Amino acid sequence: MKTRNFIIILLAYIGLFSCSEDVMQDINKNVNNPSDMQARLIVTEIINSTAYSVVGSDMALYASVYVEYNVGIWNQMYNAEIRTTEPISATTYNNTWGEIYSNLMNLKNVIELCSPDGPEENNTTVLGIAQILSALNLATLTDLMGDVPWSEALQPGEFWTPQLDKQSDIYVVINNFINDGIANLQKTTSIPAIRGQDPIYAGSAAGWLKFAYGLKARYAMRLSKVSPNYDAVIAAANQSFTGKSEEARLNCNETMPRNPFYKFYTDRDYFGASQSLLEKLEDRDDPRMEEFFQLHAGTSEWVFAPNGNPDQRQGYYSISKLSISAPIYLMSYHELEFLKAEAYARKNDLENAGFHLKNAIITCFSNWGLSNDDAEEYFEDVVSASLSSQSEAIKEIMMQKYLGLFEGEAVETYCDIRRLKAMGEGGSIPLANTLQFPLRYTYGAGDVTTNVNVRNAYGDGSYVYTENVWWAGGSR
Repeated sequence: MKTRNFIIILLAYIGLFSCSEDVMQDINKNVNNPSDMQARLIVTEIINSTAYSVVGSDMALYASVYVEYNVGIWNQMYNAEIRTTEPISATTYNNTWGEIYSNLMNLKNVIELCSPDGPEENNTTVLGIAQILSALNLATLTDLMGDVPWSEALQPGEFWTPQLDKQSDIYVVINNFINDGIANLQKTTSIPAIRGQDPIYAGSAAGWLKFAYGLKARYAMRLSKVSPNYDAVIAAANQSFTGKSEEARLNCNETMPRNPFYKFYTDRDYFGASQSLLEKLEDRDDPRMEEFFQLHAGTSEWVFAPNGNPDQRQGYYSISKLSISAPIYLMSYHELEFLKAEAYARKNDLENAGFHLKNAIITCFSNWGLSNDDAEEYFEDVVSASLSSQSEAIKEIMMQKYLGLFEGEAVETYCDIRRLKAMGEGGSIPLANTLQFPLRYTYGAGDVTTNVNVRNAYGDGSYVYTENVWWAGGSR
């Protein structure tokens, strides 16, 4: 009897824990990274990653120090401020370097899924979105790093140490992505819009199309030093945003995602309010100086950090006025209006330059809770006199753009400053820090240590102070 009971229990135990052949084959599958995920689900993650981990990431935080929106007063940001370690270290931007390549790999998968003969070949809206996001990620990478692996990248198992592509060639790819995206976003598809899985435009092809034209204008202006075409800037911009409601932004809130600059302050407290930014505002009696800054918690006096030589101390300097819900801009309406203003000014059409500059300023003032009347009075009293000559108009437009993109759009300002320096117009946005200005960002440590081609290009990292990127007149 005992033997019979033992056999019954043993058989039940074996049946409970035995696996079919199908189950055994699934054991090593990662259910959190399925190989056959639908394109619309992949795109949601890439949009969030592009906004929060690329556009609003370390790239923007460090850029805000280099362009003097903030002063680094502690730890890594202090090192960036006084130009030791951080600007030349391969670890500084490694996280975002890896995030961009991860995004580009996932976008490649989406493009393959939605292209002709792919399993979702009629999903032309998602295909177009993926192509526009590819352009943005790739442009951010090369704008900051210069020559980077591309044509041999994203092919694991075939190229383990991909070669670096020239930035001039990569810009052809960027524009091809945009043109292909524009073509696909204009196609009719029977596949339902992704709606809530798109936190930017709720699946609207028309919204992404306007964003695509905005990027086309941005990157045409980027090439002003090497291949100026201001008619192309204007033509693309005229097909882009017509108001703030159309701009490409990820809205933040008190839960998730929180604004990256707000989160960086609450997590690290590494920034102080910039003395040089304050002085630029004071020179113009700019009413935004009441909005840009706030006292540090626990202090009662205004103390602005000197650019280039602050004390390394926390809880002392005043700070930027932070909002947990400030949006992350992939591209703003005011940036587009500044692009139009500059393009018209460079064509010596000062009437149209003034029109778009005024519109940009009104929009920027409204972002800080200031009225149209405030903006129009400021324009007439401070700005309009500069529009009497081409050179002065360009100078004022770039200064107003500098102020208007504070602080979350610091990467665009960093690109503008490098472009202006290359064009002999660096004085348009004077900087107070007299230490070496980083002309580019370093490659990520992950590839510096594993890819001999990247390692050779990186050297000891000191090239960031001497080598311009191609569109700023450099060779790499």
